[in-house]
Amino acid sequence: MQLSQAEPLTSQEGDEEPYPRLLPRLLAAGGLFGLVAAFILAVEKIALLKDPSYVPSCSINPVLSCGSVMTTPQAEAFGFPNPLLGIASFAVVTTVGVVLLAGAVLPRWVWLGLQAGVTFGVVFVHWLIYQSLYVIGALCPYCMVVWAVTIPLFLYVTLHNLRRRPAAWLLSGYHLPILVAWYLVIVALIGVRFWSYWSTLI
Repeated sequence: MQLSQAEPLTSQEGDEEPYPRLLPRLLAAGGLFGLVAAFILAVEKIALLKDPSYVPSCSINPVLSCGSVMTTPQAEAFGFPNPLLGIASFAVVTTVGVVLLAGAVLPRWVWLGLQAGVTFGVVFVHWLIYQSLYVIGALCPYCMVVWAVTIPLFLYVTLHNLRRRPAAWLLSGYHLPILVAWYLVIVALIGVRFWSYWSTLI
């Protein structure tokens, strides 16, 4: 069954989907932003490998310093640079979003695979957040872009996959406050962790 761009889900699913037009756009745009950020990080990593004295473009100050993050073991958590994982993952997410915008109806296994991917992504991102704040002691701006897009991708893919369950309807009614609160907690943690530096800028 072919669907118009405005109706990326089947009619039965569309009746149960809280925000049927949001998810395809979020996947396409969020995936693209994440892909660009991961690609830039990969380029910067290659430049740093070629020249250890190279200063990445995202090394702005002692706190916002990609160079400090890129040279740590956490930057190669699986034995290769993390941006390579991001490039592959966000390319898939972007493709899924574009396919949905084109009107395709994806089988259940694709959604389950996407759920597994975004769940792994959000857990990995929060591990990286912890490592950046409390172990490395520095933040990578491009990494933070990846953090910012991974969280809503996980939230809305999860709401989609749970859309037929009563709990999902309750959560979907508060999806924006949940997302904002999630971001605010992370911003607060960053503010508290590096307050000794931020206070010198005031």
